[in-house]
Amino acid sequence: MTEERKTLILTGASRGIGHATVKRFSAAGWRVITCSRQPFPEDCPWEGGPDDHAVIDLADSNSTRTGIEILRERLAGGPLNALVNNAAISPRSGSGQRLGSLETDITTWESVFRVNFYAPVVLARGLINELSQGSGSVVNVTSIAGGRVHPFAGTAYATSKAALAALTREMAADFGPLGVRVNAIAPGEIRTSMIGPEYESLVNQIPLNRLGTPEEVARTIYYLCTDESAYVNGAEIHVNGGQHV
Repeated sequence: MTEERKTLILTGASRGIGHATVKRFSAAGWRVITCSRQPFPEDCPWEGGPDDHAVIDLADSNSTRTGIEILRERLAGGPLNALVNNAAISPRSGSGQRLGSLETDITTWESVFRVNFYAPVVLARGLINELSQGSGSVVNVTSIAGGRVHPFAGTAYATSKAALAALTREMAADFGPLGVRVNAIAPGEIRTSMIGPEYESLVNQIPLNRLGTPEEVARTIYYLCTDESAYVNGAEIHVNGGQHV
C-alpha cells in the first residue's frame, strides 16, 4: 500500500520564501494548495498549481471568511496536514522609507494586522477540523523584526510579527489537545525580491557573514511539518545565521 498523499495550504506563495516552500513540498510529493490576492502565475511550475490556487485577499475579512469555505471545498472532506501562514505586508512611505510609530496611519496599522496577525488564526480556526483529522502542523512565519527595532522594517510590521509570535504560543496550547502542533519560524535577512541593496549593510551583524536564502527557510518549514518534529510544539525557530544572538 502506498502512503496517502499529504496536503499543504500555503499563503503568500508567489515569491521568495513562499515560492521556495511550494517547491520543497511539491518535490516531496505533497499536494500544495496556495492562496493569495493575485491569480495563479502561469510561470510557476508545480504540479496542479492552477487548479489548487485560491484567490483570497487576507486584508479583507469577508474575503478571508469566503476563502476558508473555498479551501474546505478543495479539501473535499479530506485531512489537512499542514498550514503555513507566510503571507505578510510591510508598507513603506511614499519615498520608500521605514514607517515608524509616529508616521503610520491607523488604516495602515489595521491592514497590516489583518494580514500578518489576524489571518493566521482565522484560517487555522476555520480549518481546525481538517487539521485535526490530518494530525496537522501550523507554521506561522514571524520575523527577526518582532524582537528588535529593525532599521528597515516598519513599526506596524514589527509589532504584528511580535504579536504573531505570542499568538503561536497560545495556539500551541489551544490546538495541541486536538492533535495539531503550532510553531513559528523567524527569518532574518533573507535574499528575496522584497529586500533592497541596503540590506547588505546588515551582513556584518550576522555571525555567518551572509544573507540567507529562501530555500534554507523552506527546509526549516518542511521540518516543522513532518514527523521529524513530532514533539516540537509552541517553538519559534530563528533562521537568521545567528543575527539574533
